[in-house]
Amino acid sequence: MNAPTLPVAQAKYLLPASLREAADMAAQHPGSFRYVAGGTDVLVNRFQGNEDSTCLIDLGRIPALKGIARVDGHLRIGALETLDRLMKHPLVLADAPMLAEAARSVGAPLLRKTATIGGNVLCENRCLYYNQSEWWRESVGYCLKCNGDICIATGGRNACFSELVSDTAPALIALDAEIEYTEGEAVTRTPLERIYTGDGVAPRNIPPAAIVTALWLPLGRGFTWAFRKLRERQSLEFTSLTTAMTLDSGGRIKIAMAGVDPRPVVVEAAATDDPEALVRKAIKGARAIDNDMFTRLYRREMIGVYLRDSFNTVTAARM
Repeated sequence: MNAPTLPVAQAKYLLPASLREAADMAAQHPGSFRYVAGGTDVLVNRFQGNEDSTCLIDLGRIPALKGIARVDGHLRIGALETLDRLMKHPLVLADAPMLAEAARSVGAPLLRKTATIGGNVLCENRCLYYNQSEWWRESVGYCLKCNGDICIATGGRNACFSELVSDTAPALIALDAEIEYTEGEAVTRTPLERIYTGDGVAPRNIPPAAIVTALWLPLGRGFTWAFRKLRERQSLEFTSLTTAMTLDSGGRIKIAMAGVDPRPVVVEAAATDDPEALVRKAIKGARAIDNDMFTRLYRREMIGVYLRDSFNTVTAARM
């Protein structure tokens, strides 16, 4: 028997040509709009009934959101740059090859030609019990993330543990990237990891009307790096665990992980620190639960496997 088909809600579609125009459109639809870039996350969630904004503001024609260049000792990447362009761009390959590798790990080739770096760092948290069709969620009962009163995965009523599944976010965080966004006339630039709240229902603390304009990566840090991703298939799948590790020329290690917590798990240490202590700290910081195709215990075990291997990779590259 075929599952019932529910209609996708209609929405007003707007196409601004500038940041000012986009902000004005957002102001005219308070609480009812959603910015769209590549649409590979927003539109799928909309089809599933997890996104129901009555106004979609497409940022795709705003020139200020594009471009990759070296500026003031940083690599500046416009938020609308596609993942396909990132993985091939000579400046990204020269200055931040781990970011190119992370971009290559996302989805399939057609998706990467549309998905943007800004959209990927802001992609909605996911959970096996939430990212289903509307009729499925209605049949099993609504969870905390879709106006229910219980976490179906844990049985708890206090916290949602939907997981951050961006693959580019851990790579960017390990590279000490900053995110830039505008709200009206104000421009804010802050370390990327600070925008994530750890709350699965409201996973980011960027103002609703703010527009992400760029990512900034520091140059001249002499990073060696290692990037790993766990998934069922080599393409299409969202991550079950992503680890990114860097070692800079000053002997500082930074680890960032996704797929095992509502926000990035970040661990910083010195190259001389005990690797096993770093593994234990990373595992302790990951609040993974059984809301993924892989079990919680398996993913926690794989944290250790990936980080031990990554530590060997970054230290060997330094020799």
